Amino acid sequence: MNVIISNKNSEILNKLDIEVIKRMDGEYEIDEIIETFQNFFFNKMIIDITAIKNYQDISVIQKLSMSFDMNKVILLLDPSSNQATPEYISKLISTGIYNFTTNLEGIVYLFNNPNSYKDVAQYHRIESMIVEEQEPEIKPEVKPVLVDMANSFNDAPQTNDEPEENEEIPVSNGKKRIIGIKSITPGAGATTLTYLMKKQLEKKYRVLAVEVEKRDFIYYNDKTLLSISNGVIGDTLNTNNDKDVILVDLNASPSAENFCTEVLNLVEPSIIKVNRLLSIKPKILTELQNKKIILCPSSISDKDVKDFEYESRLKVFYNLKPVDDHSKSDEITKLLIKLGFNKLK
Repeated sequence: MNVIISNKNSEILNKLDIEVIKRMDGEYEIDEIIETFQNFFFNKMIIDITAIKNYQDISVIQKLSMSFDMNKVILLLDPSSNQATPEYISKLISTGIYNFTTNLEGIVYLFNNPNSYKDVAQYHRIESMIVEEQEPEIKPEVKPVLVDMANSFNDAPQTNDEPEENEEIPVSNGKKRIIGIKSITPGAGATTLTYLMKKQLEKKYRVLAVEVEKRDFIYYNDKTLLSISNGVIGDTLNTNNDKDVILVDLNASPSAENFCTEVLNLVEPSIIKVNRLLSIKPKILTELQNKKIILCPSSISDKDVKDFEYESRLKVFYNLKPVDDHSKSDEITKLLIKLGFNKLK
């Protein structure tokens, strides 16, 4: 089922031929929208941007991005305003919003074909993005939904230097580990865990932390964290052969996962999160068998893990309790030691 929030451009949204479980019409504070839908299960949410009060302030839209899985949200920009400028679109992309359009056709397309960062990268005007020095510029594939804005972005950088997705990554002395971290249930905390593991590991190891296709790392104010697109993942790993371990926040990127020597699959074991996941992906538990499963964040006891394993038929690698990301966590240290980083003992 889907959610529609409309206001000035309701005439466009009225033409959508989709099942709607909840609709709101009018202008709303961003906090009201977040409170209404943060724990609400939906397939897609289509938002008329004029339904958000003070939407011109990018910090308001940033709240939206931080509160929802933006792969499920489609933002309808106001076609009658001057809003779809290169500057505003670039700011949207910086907040992690990639699914936006100004017309009905764009909504229909994005409903079935959500964008990733590489699909909008050419519209991103990056003055100080955290990437490797002398990073090659990438020309992404552009989906048809963006054609209506293309004339405003003629100065976007474009090259054809994209590496092959299946190229081999050399491992220095056979010791480098590339650990992918992947949220299986939404909001399981892959980005936070990547950051916390990096902070602990860097005390004893040469470590690099990378996120793919998103820009969530900017909120940690740590310039050693890299935010990159799929197109440069191979080059980034190749140019960091001096590292003992590279942590990759995968963000559901299959091409990035192919480079990993191992993947940590994060599952929040609450009833609602697991059942929601099963309703979307009925075969997910079968797909996860024989993979490294971490319960995260987990409120169940170590004793109850056995029950979880029996019911899910999964083998749990580690039961990670909620941690404070402001300070050192013994839980993170224990996890890393179990992963074989014995210098932390």
